[in-house]
Amino acid sequence: MGVLFEECAARRVRTRVHLDRPFDIASESATSYTVPELAALVRRAAGWFAAAGAGPSDRVAVVKPNHWDYDVLACAAVRIGAVPAQLSAQLPRQWLLTLLRRLSPALLVTTRQVWEELGAADALEAAPVTLLLDGRAPDADGRAPGVLGLDDVADAPAPPPYRRHDDEPLVVNHTSGTTGVPKLVAHSTRTLVGKLARFETVRYPRIGVRRDDTLVNASSYAHGRTFCWTASALCLDPAEIAIVTGQDPDLADPVLRAHPPTVMEALPASYVRFEPLTRRLDNPFRRVRLFISTYDAVHPPTVRAYLRASARRSPLWMQGWGQTETGPLTFRFHTRRSAADDAVAGGSRDVGRPVPGKTRLRVVDPDTFRPLPRGQAGLVLARTAALAAGYVGESDRWAAKQLGAWWNTGDLGLRRGDGTVELLDREVDRTPLLSCLRAEDLLEDRLPQIAECVLLNPPGRPPLPVVVTQDGVLDRAAWDLAVRDLPPLGEPVALTWDEVPRTGTGKVRRTALLRQLTGSARTAGSGRWT
Repeated sequence: MGVLFEECAARRVRTRVHLDRPFDIASESATSYTVPELAALVRRAAGWFAAAGAGPSDRVAVVKPNHWDYDVLACAAVRIGAVPAQLSAQLPRQWLLTLLRRLSPALLVTTRQVWEELGAADALEAAPVTLLLDGRAPDADGRAPGVLGLDDVADAPAPPPYRRHDDEPLVVNHTSGTTGVPKLVAHSTRTLVGKLARFETVRYPRIGVRRDDTLVNASSYAHGRTFCWTASALCLDPAEIAIVTGQDPDLADPVLRAHPPTVMEALPASYVRFEPLTRRLDNPFRRVRLFISTYDAVHPPTVRAYLRASARRSPLWMQGWGQTETGPLTFRFHTRRSAADDAVAGGSRDVGRPVPGKTRLRVVDPDTFRPLPRGQAGLVLARTAALAAGYVGESDRWAAKQLGAWWNTGDLGLRRGDGTVELLDREVDRTPLLSCLRAEDLLEDRLPQIAECVLLNPPGRPPLPVVVTQDGVLDRAAWDLAVRDLPPLGEPVALTWDEVPRTGTGKVRRTALLRQLTGSARTAGSGRWT
């Protein structure tokens, strides 16, 4: 990964990368790059980090606003032998400080605003040296020791590339954090590049990237999925790559129109936010042949809207289910026909079959861990050679989720007779009354006026429904009709999108939302495997 851009440039990869805004680096004002230009930026950044004191085996924490330069900077850290740790600046301040203390990085790479929000004293405690990407260092008056600006290191030469063993740590990414402080997951070159990214560099029929493709990615670039995507996408030499950093549809629309995607990958939350664009007369998704979603469930109405928006004869929606610790575990493909039937056929709960030759799944009793027959719900365990090396600073927590060669996903589900997997809930969110995912699917299908439905499970009470609408108002008559055949639910709470606490990937922080609405974060599940 440290020489990825250089090797692609040497192979004459012609891809041009377009950004919706410049990188968060003071020296960079461009919004379009060739691969050789990106390779030069990686080399310059490697020189900055080396001049700031980072070297082989050191951890370099990168905390900044959401942008693809997370991966550019991570490659620079890898180039000098350091281990980049990509932390979303959207995490709560105390969570960030907790993660930084677990990491003990030699260098913190951030922006002036994030550094000020962390607090100078706490940032200094977390890392001995801080490099501000977008500004000068504060005056040397003793208030901010160890803080460098980009101008302090701008002319430093890059050391030669450092090659690490395939099983040494390569990168650290955090989990989403829907139920509390995220875990820090360490992947190696063998697991992330050898087992995950390499799988994506095959030009499979229909789903493989072609040289005439325009790839658009609208993601959270602090997460492991995009680091893996960066490793594979460039190697396939698509015509264009366009990067979308935010979820405002009006800001994303000009980029999507300037570079209409043929392959679109986005966060589930981004698909929800961009959905109004599908209804415009000249919608920007008309050329898409493949939509890709990961991270979280995408409910059937959203899938249908995008497949209808494509002018292709038979566009595909590829849904992947997996975790930061494992990479993708299953895939499912949706067509217009299957999406039309999805409310009956399984909706977002049907996550498809295990990746052939890559992963194995088994369902066990949550109390005894004995295997259960197909069709019976239980705890889902996974077995994959792509399993990460562990949690940084939480080895006991990692050990508690391993059962020999099997990994405890913490998800409840079942295997159907045809081998497909149906997810029901996270164990921490389970309730004996119903499946939250199943109910959310039904309600979003029955109430097209809502953007999202979330069921929370406070102990000893009926599930608490939270519906997200544009104006925070719910049509109560329509709601009563929609829930007529469901088990008893609590009084619905209507909120706007911005009133719901979210992770960097747009997932609902369920524990925080539960505390916000009830005053307690306790759930009906045990939470033993979060």
